[in-house]
Amino acid sequence: MTKNNNASGPVLSVSDLSLEFVTRRGVLKALDRVSFDIARGEVLGVVGESGAGKSLTGSAIIGLIEKPGRLSGGEVRLNGERIDNLSPEAMRKIRGRKIGMIFQDPLTSLNPLFRVGDQIAETVMAHMNVSRAEARARALALLTEVGIPAPESRIDAYPHEFSGGMRQRVVISLALAAEPDLIIADEPTTALDVSVQAQIITLLKRLCRERGTSVMLITHDMGVIAETADRVAVMYAGRVAEIGPVADVIRNPQHPYAAGLMGAIPALKKNVGRLAQISGSMPRLNAIPPGCAFRPRCPKAFDRCAAERPDLMQAGKSRAACWLVDQGVPA
Repeated sequence: MTKNNNASGPVLSVSDLSLEFVTRRGVLKALDRVSFDIARGEVLGVVGESGAGKSLTGSAIIGLIEKPGRLSGGEVRLNGERIDNLSPEAMRKIRGRKIGMIFQDPLTSLNPLFRVGDQIAETVMAHMNVSRAEARARALALLTEVGIPAPESRIDAYPHEFSGGMRQRVVISLALAAEPDLIIADEPTTALDVSVQAQIITLLKRLCRERGTSVMLITHDMGVIAETADRVAVMYAGRVAEIGPVADVIRNPQHPYAAGLMGAIPALKKNVGRLAQISGSMPRLNAIPPGCAFRPRCPKAFDRCAAERPDLMQAGKSRAACWLVDQGVPA
């Protein structure tokens, strides 16, 4: 099957995406003008502490925001076509067909009452014009491709008969079933032990390279990002603090928050007594400070940081939302 159309442009384009929750205490802004693109075949890592807005961004893209949440601005385009304003029914057709999803807990994606082969085949039949026999053959091929041992017999097993790592492989095959242009993977390895994590990341990376599928990889683990992604977006308090090539952001971060995250990664070649630590914690939605949201925790904050909120600015190969960039001062 040929991949979509808009071959010269990005697969996913998110522009000034804003999300708010309407509560009795007022309107809480959870995402504040989030913008990024993902090119065809590219893996974009999205990283940050809990509460940064990573998973909310993924949910907003695929139309899974529940009330009292609502999109309050911006737009999302898939292969150049706007999808944030589609009806729930139209969005359901895109999920699975054009956008595949991998979640942290495989059991949220798998129905415990149905055999895994039937679940994959049903997804194929829902989005592609094939017979049941062809869909089952495709399910078997996908289970083989993701490395399920003895797939001819395991195709008729139930989810509880698989280990956590094998269940996640089944979910990856489910996400790939209809040959989507984009996969959103939300903490896909967090619940797995380290050796299985590495296998799943290697598998995901290989499959997407071979298929030309784009990936939005959401995680709090910078090690996973360093191993997997081409570029990384560092999020803080509902905004993108820095975005750029992985190697550049790791070696030469331009935002103090990104620098703090990188400083907390242990290096095997160096004998370091204590890792760097970012003081304080992520602000609650009802207590995001004016100006730069990171200012209360930033060791390099100055007067302008309290008065004005910076937008992303070019900083070498990256872009960072920090007034230090405007002054030419390193993070």
